[in-house]
Amino acid sequence: MALKDKDPLVVGRVVGDVVDNFTKSIALTVSYGHKLDVYNGVEFKPSQVTKQPKVSIGGSDFRNLYTLVMVDPDAPSPSDPTLKEYLHWLVIDIPETREATYGNEVVSYESPKPTVGIHRFAFVLFRQPGIQPVYAPGWRQNFITRDFAELYNLGSPVAAVFFNCQKETKTSSTSSSSWKR
Repeated sequence: MALKDKDPLVVGRVVGDVVDNFTKSIALTVSYGHKLDVYNGVEFKPSQVTKQPKVSIGGSDFRNLYTLVMVDPDAPSPSDPTLKEYLHWLVIDIPETREATYGNEVVSYESPKPTVGIHRFAFVLFRQPGIQPVYAPGWRQNFITRDFAELYNLGSPVAAVFFNCQKETKTSSTSSSSWKR
């Protein structure tokens, strides 16, 4: 089995459904709070991802700028994703070595609220060729990350990570709140 076949982005079909194969070239860290780090395939409950995550970009040259896209390729359901990709967040002009809060939010964060099945939520990071105007699409559904990257000359992604999320039952939301005490 080839090494690429074991890449969690390939296994999780983020490569293929959202982006083409790429080589990671910068560190991307996403966290929803204390001990809620996003790594490929981790599962979160909707109640754990209501607030905008902390997103940090590695590197050493703050003059390099990045664009972050967060999408759900499984909307409204993984078996019939007619609204894929659903755009949950879009931030541009994020300086290398900084957090997404240093960038310009083009589309505000919308927390995941899957209704049917297990959804993947992908964070895709692109290195910008420079500062340029980026316009918010008039809708969130049927956003296509590949087309967006081509429109703004972003090239291939430089990093990506995804998590899984599904609708909470009343039992699971109750039990998840009890462990926080």
